[in-house]
Amino acid sequence: MHELRLARDLVGKVDAAACEQGARRVVGVKVTLGALSGISGDHLRQHFAEAARDTSAEGARLETVLGADVTAPNADGLRLESIDIEE
Repeated sequence: MHELRLARDLVGKVDAAACEQGARRVVGVKVTLGALSGISGDHLRQHFAEAARDTSAEGARLETVLGADVTAPNADGLRLESIDIEE
């Protein structure tokens, strides 16, 4: 359930950013998973696909990178790195 909540929050942020940019749709999203987050990239991708239905992010590719710094401010969560949009 943790990944599902994170995926829903992420989709909300991505969808809002795409709307602000006037994007037709989101084609890719890149996030860094904190070293202490315990988040599975595979599970997050599955939940992201589910949460993105009927949004500008539906069908978008989600790239996850695992952070290594356990002292980073986001070590226990995830950080949105970039959004690729189609105008």
